[in-house]
Amino acid sequence: MKAYEIIEGLCTLANDFDHTHSVDRFYFGDPEAQTDKVAVTMFATPDVIRQAKEWGAQLVIVHEPLWYNHEGKESGEKQECEKRRLIEESGMTFYRFHDHPHYTTPDIIAAGELKALNLKGTLEHTDEFDLVRLTLDTPMTALELAKHIEKTLGIRRVAICGERDKKSTKISCMFGAPGTQIHEIARDECEILLTGEAWEWRLGEYAREAAQLGHNKAVIMMGHIGSERDGMKYTAEILKEKLPELDVRYFECGEVCTYTDD
Repeated sequence: MKAYEIIEGLCTLANDFDHTHSVDRFYFGDPEAQTDKVAVTMFATPDVIRQAKEWGAQLVIVHEPLWYNHEGKESGEKQECEKRRLIEESGMTFYRFHDHPHYTTPDIIAAGELKALNLKGTLEHTDEFDLVRLTLDTPMTALELAKHIEKTLGIRRVAICGERDKKSTKISCMFGAPGTQIHEIARDECEILLTGEAWEWRLGEYAREAAQLGHNKAVIMMGHIGSERDGMKYTAEILKEKLPELDVRYFECGEVCTYTDD
């Protein structure tokens, strides 16, 4: 099967998707390349690229950009050139799968995260990019939920801004780093916002000051990778199910931060 045929199969999951301004495209390699091994990852770090090459992957599907900006534009900076050489020497084809999974119904990234978290409740899928709401069957405090996230997803450290100890049922999920987080936490119905990363001075302070003013509001920051990698693991599962003749493997890039007790 050719690389572009594999991607076409994945991209049919999002209805009426507009490619005009999407970052989803082939960045390196040959879309016509015959492919039987597909590597899926969150970030195609140098270590992941080496591991995927050693495994024999012909196609790498990555959620986040190869370079250090959302649009994936190269600047010619020294380190970018080093990584480009590594990518070109690998001979693999690279496709970014970012917008499509967030525009599926349900959102593939959120579906993968919530499947891994195994929280019981009622889901509300919205038309807003990267936003799914969950009403828990059993109320939890932000502290209880953060501990559950660390345990089930294996995230080293989850941060809580705002109210830690009041029971909540209304959870808004905006995994990654969407720019509209503060509008969601400001909704009267939103009690806990689950996200990846955010500006502390804006979203974090909003949640902290809301709690000090007596409101039951908290932001739980899971880290960008911690908040989306199970969505890419789920993408690998979908690909295996749709195209069982392929050998598909998820490659873990690891969390970006290390800590003083490592």
